[in-house]
Amino acid sequence: MSVEEQTKAPAVSVPVDLVHLTRIGQRPGLADYLVQLWDRRSFILFDAQARVQGGNEKNFLGSAWLVLTPILTGLSFYLVFGLLLNTSKGIENFLGYLVIGVFTFQMTTRSILDGAKSLTGNTSMIRAFQFPRAALPIAINVREFLANIPVVLVMLLLIIFIAPAEEISWRWLLILPALGLQFLFNLGIGMLLARPLLKIPDVGMLLSFFMRLWMYTSAVFFAETKFDSVPIIKHIMDVNPLFLIIKIIRDSVLYAATPSWRSWAIVSLWALGSLIVGLIVFWRGEESYGRA
Repeated sequence: MSVEEQTKAPAVSVPVDLVHLTRIGQRPGLADYLVQLWDRRSFILFDAQARVQGGNEKNFLGSAWLVLTPILTGLSFYLVFGLLLNTSKGIENFLGYLVIGVFTFQMTTRSILDGAKSLTGNTSMIRAFQFPRAALPIAINVREFLANIPVVLVMLLLIIFIAPAEEISWRWLLILPALGLQFLFNLGIGMLLARPLLKIPDVGMLLSFFMRLWMYTSAVFFAETKFDSVPIIKHIMDVNPLFLIIKIIRDSVLYAATPSWRSWAIVSLWALGSLIVGLIVFWRGEESYGRA
């Protein structure tokens, strides 16, 4: 066949099925998004474990800082608020009270702040690889959860050996569901804040200020009854999820009291509500993260 005959040959059309083709970076449906996150569970766990092990490797004391940091923070709070300002007045077992408050609040502070910065701190990875971006705040919160295991053990040891003796009972096991709800709450708030922080970096400065304000309304170092005469603040504390988590742990460990069902219900609503809302808000901005 000559070249002229080849050029005159009719073009052959090949049907192409475009149904299963998707645009690169397109946001999947929420159900598919959750499936993709589940498929990457190994990456999330590996990343969390690697960051826990390597987080303090440049320091001489290494991972010991995971325990030393809350201890030194608690000691400074004890010197300032327990001795100098005498906020321990009227608080039974103030040392244990303070240890639980400081340790628990710092867990939430680190998880929320790092979770909120999960997008701004991983822009290179986001632009280079295609994966559900929610894996980043989830990995950060899993990392904090793993890093806090020795912190919780040290907290309990301090209460047993340094604070006034407390009876160990079955109520101590209530720490586990309390920490589980705290993890879900931290994750939800971190995902909720990650999107606005990516668009408006100034949110990070406001967030640091808000966390300090939150600490003062969570009875970390003063008596829970301090604001009973101020109805507005008292009402805020009654629905403050972090205050209620701290109170649940204090009641279970220090005062041999079973936490009220109301406290569990409010914390559960906050944990599940923040997780659902945070996930949806984060998912809706999925397409924009690689372009930010």
